[in-house]
This record gives sequence, structure tokens and C-alpha cells, in this order.
Amino acid sequence: MPSDSQFLSRLVWFILMVAVLVLLFRSVPDVIDLLYQQPNDSRENAAPRIIEPRGNLAEDEESTIALFEQSRDSVAFITTRQRVMDVWTRNIFSVPSGTGSGFIWDDSGHIVTNYHVVKGASEAIVRLTDKRDYKAALVGSSPAHDIAVLKIGIRFIKRPAPVPLGTSHDLQVGQKVFAIGNPFGLDWTLTTGIVSALDRSLPTEDGRSIENLIQTDAAINPGNSGGPLLDSAGRLIGINTMIYSPTGASAGIGFAVPVDTVNRVVPQLISQGKYIRPGLGITVDGKLNDRLTGIMDITGVVILNVSPGSAAATAGLKGAKMSRDGSITPGDIIVALDDKPIDSVEELLARLDKYNVGDTVQVTVMRKDNEITVPVTLQAGV
Repeated sequence: MPSDSQFLSRLVWFILMVAVLVLLFRSVPDVIDLLYQQPNDSRENAAPRIIEPRGNLAEDEESTIALFEQSRDSVAFITTRQRVMDVWTRNIFSVPSGTGSGFIWDDSGHIVTNYHVVKGASEAIVRLTDKRDYKAALVGSSPAHDIAVLKIGIRFIKRPAPVPLGTSHDLQVGQKVFAIGNPFGLDWTLTTGIVSALDRSLPTEDGRSIENLIQTDAAINPGNSGGPLLDSAGRLIGINTMIYSPTGASAGIGFAVPVDTVNRVVPQLISQGKYIRPGLGITVDGKLNDRLTGIMDITGVVILNVSPGSAAATAGLKGAKMSRDGSITPGDIIVALDDKPIDSVEELLARLDKYNVGDTVQVTVMRKDNEITVPVTLQAGV
């Protein structure tokens, strides 16, 4: 058996051999590089390659570039802050809460964006393409349409031009669309796509439902919210509002509030600070309506109650009655509005939203086994 000194000696030699092998392996790439290096006297002279002339841009490229250049100054970058309280010191701090986009609405400094961009914010800062920041005041909002209006003081400076207004009722699936916004805080970004579908309906976080949305495959990401969706003529056709995505990034399914809705809601927000929905003066309930229509095996909207003195009462519409034993006897059931079928509370509200207070609509109801149509002059709703 080897002694301790022999063991130590062998251990030292083993360690030295390992160290030598490591050094050899490390030096192999350098040796290979030396083998493949050319001698200096055999190197060739080299110069940058000649650039091939490109020629003119394609017509659609030129029109897209022109659209972006004409529209970008009208788009705003919005950052919001929120006041929070330190639970230990009770001090109030202002912390960043989010970013979004918006666009110039008129020459008075009104900026249109999404309601969810400014929801819960204590202040909002608007940055235009001149890179200057403007403190904004909230003028009004309509959560039901996810629309908000801010205002900045640009009275004494050069005003950016408002976004030209288009229409959305005549959009067709397949039309080209262009979205300008600030995705992930990357300012003034352009994405393109087409109208993928129309009249989409989506629920919001607070349980509401936004109707008549435009679906597009133009890339829309966090930060694009509130930015304009434009047609190929550079006209506003919608406000980019939300995406459908399992990851939070664009999956080619984006939605925009149609400009016809925007052009109806925004003037009221500016003049009154809120949107007054046209109504019939009746009480309806979505969940209860689904249960009642399912039990009765019908399609329509059950009128639960008619407010005294309302537009519906004046027109002679009748609500449901509850007996002493708790059973409900249906009254009138709305089945159509201006000859267009109605099959849910959400559809009824969306259809009414296309009218103005004071307009007269033809309401078709099922009363017992008879279908009758009565004119109703719309009143201010809640």
C-alpha cells in the first residue's frame, strides 16, 4: 500500500496533467485560426459593393407613405398617472398608470381616446409630434362606448389638423385599413390590414357590452388603444379599442369603435360632459330576458316595466305583471325595431343607440298572440 507521501505526490502530478490538458484544449481554436489565416501578402483588395438602383416605389407604397405623413401629426401619445397613498406615512404620491393613443378632434384642442386609457387616472399628459407635452383635462366620457374626450391648451401655438372624418356604415369586409398609434410606448407607429368583419359585439371588464365593433387584422398592441383606424383615403373610420389575444400581443384580431358611433357620442361629451342615450322608457334585464324567452320559447325582449309618463307609456306599450303568487304574466315583447328583428337586450340597446333623442321609431311587439307595431318617440335614457 502506498504511503501518504506517495499518494500526495501522485495527486500533485494528476492535478498538473489536468491543468496542462485544459490549456491545450483552450489553445486549439487559436491554433486552427492560425492555420486558416492568409498571409498578408496574399490578401485581396476589397471595396463596398455597388448599390443597385431601386427605381420608383410601387403606387400602393407611395400612397401608404403619404397617408402616414399626412396623418401622424394628428395622432397623440397619452400617458396617465394615478394618485396612491402610502399606507404607513399617509403621503400621497403620483405614479405612472398607463399609456395609450388618441387623435386631434377639432381646432379647440379636443383629443379623443378610449375611456379605458384614462379610467382611474388622476392626470393625463398628451404628447404631439412636436415632442412637447401638454397637460390634459377630462371633458367627458362614455364607458358604454369606451370613448373619452380630453382637452389641451393649444390656443396660442400652431394647431395640428384634426383627423379627416369618414363613415363606417358603408364599410365592406376586405377594405384596407391603417392604424396609427403608440404600441408599447413606441411612438407614431403605422400598421396595415383589412376589415375582417363588421358588427362584432364584445364584453368589457365591467360587464358591459360594446356593440357594432369593426374587426381588423391590422396589428394592434397595448398602447394602440385610442388611436385612429383610417381608410385608404386617410379618413377616420374607427377608434382602435381592444384586441383578442391569449398572450396580450397582437394575434391578428383587433377591434375598433366605428366612427359613426364616435361622431354621435363625442359632440355630446364636449357639450354636456356625458352621453345621453336615447330610450323608450322601459325596464329590461338581459339575464332575466334570456330565462323568460327560453321558458316561453320565443325570440325578443320582454318589457318588464313601463315608466309612467314615458315614451313607451304614451305609445301604449305594456309591461309584465307579477301576480300574488310570484308568477310573471308577460306584457309586450319587442320583436323588431323599424322592421329589423330584435333578439336580445344588447341588440335592442345597440339599435336604439343609432338614433337620437326625439326620433320616432316603429316598435313591433308581440302582445299575447298578436303582432302589432306602434310609433314611439325616443326620450332621453339613463
